Amino acid sequence: MKIPQHAFEKYLNLADARLGAVALSVTDDWFADVNRLFQHTPAIFKADVFDNNGKWMDGWESRRKRHEGYDHAVIRLGVAGTLKGVDIDTSFFTGNFPPSASIEACFLEGADPDENTVWTEVLGAVELSGDSHHYHAINDDQPYSHLRLNIFPDGGVARLRVYGIPHKDWSNIDPDESVDLCAALNGGRAIACSDEHYGQMGNIINPGRAAVMAEGWETARRRTPGNDWVIVALGVAGVVERIVVDTLHYKGNYPDRLSIQAACVKGGTDGQIETQSLFWRELLPEQKMEMDREHFYEAELASLGPITHVRLNVFPDGGVSRLRLFGKPVAGAV
Repeated sequence: MKIPQHAFEKYLNLADARLGAVALSVTDDWFADVNRLFQHTPAIFKADVFDNNGKWMDGWESRRKRHEGYDHAVIRLGVAGTLKGVDIDTSFFTGNFPPSASIEACFLEGADPDENTVWTEVLGAVELSGDSHHYHAINDDQPYSHLRLNIFPDGGVARLRVYGIPHKDWSNIDPDESVDLCAALNGGRAIACSDEHYGQMGNIINPGRAAVMAEGWETARRRTPGNDWVIVALGVAGVVERIVVDTLHYKGNYPDRLSIQAACVKGGTDGQIETQSLFWRELLPEQKMEMDREHFYEAELASLGPITHVRLNVFPDGGVSRLRLFGKPVAGAV
């Protein structure tokens, strides 16, 4: 089923090169390196650039096929997870895009596919257009670690985005270990926000510190009463013991103040949570912020017990690079 881009905003791109996504094999990438598929930046076009094999293209491009068969690439995802949707992006491929594509997947722990691997089709063959994004939902609760992208019969794809929820076996976590409960790699998801004019809300739970300002969440300048906010669903219910809020790179545009509300949400959908969040209890009372630094909070936190969601409020607006909620997972809290 084809759906709009915004439906995937709350999920992590599992096929991001920054997470380690890589092509393990490819039938042919004569014109353009298959690993360009996983760059996190949008594809670009260089009109006058050619190399020894032909026109330089920002993506994966195979030669014109002159025999039976089709091209495909075997991909190890940056992190294994359940799949929610994909974007097969053919930006700037106009007379050289594949007419159709499909995706297969498998789950292997500590190994890569071989000739005996059994693949599951997660996206049947779909038609492609040139210079276009192709968003398709995948409704499969099974985790996958590897994909096989098939293009029929040949051609070029600029980017492959694979949106999903990282797979984590919480039963193997030491109950005394403090983990980042909201980290994207631990299944955390930013599910709603007031505004994301300059940076997507999901950036605040990405791994590592942001390389540039664009890798954080930043709102437009607020010209009306109120404040901006973002709601994050934790990867697992837990008790928060320490919070880190990072304003790295935000200097003339960081929030003046922040606060955090939290709740243990039982039932309902993501779309119903926004209104409820107005009445959540205060986990971190309002705090003054500073530019371009990490802010650490521990003694300031209220004792709320296990929670599943937080609402980060910034006053009145501005940019936040990262949010970390360290604590102990609590089994059976929801």
